[in-house]
Amino acid sequence: MATPPIQDLPPPGGYNPINIKRVQLKPILSAKMCFLGFIGLSAGAMYMFYLTDRKMQREEIEMRSCRNVLLPIVMAERDREYLKQLRRNRDEEARLMADVPGWKVGTWFGEPIYKTVKSDAWIDPSINEFYCHTSYDKFLERVEFRHQF
Repeated sequence: MATPPIQDLPPPGGYNPINIKRVQLKPILSAKMCFLGFIGLSAGAMYMFYLTDRKMQREEIEMRSCRNVLLPIVMAERDREYLKQLRRNRDEEARLMADVPGWKVGTWFGEPIYKTVKSDAWIDPSINEFYCHTSYDKFLERVEFRHQF
């Protein structure tokens, strides 16, 4: 024989009433603790900034000193390479024009290029003249570098 099904009914005396009141959170930190924490963190951050700033100032002074020491050397090397390239240009012109009768290096068919300047005065060549015996890529590299700054 089959047993009759058991129906699910409320417990005797009924269910408990539903709690609909707002549950207040327990405060973790008070306003005073938040303010003191803010002051403490700010003081610590200022101290760390002070230490870091002093370190950065020392490094900046050292880098500036290194730059001041190395600048004359770098400028001298740059000037040496400039003069060496001018010498290479003159040698290349002498080699290219060796079979032209009456050709004098540094002139235009024997005529000085700058007539109003004394013969011992220094005149920098234009950038096109300076790079005339190098590859066009080197010339463009220099011109583009010049326009970056």
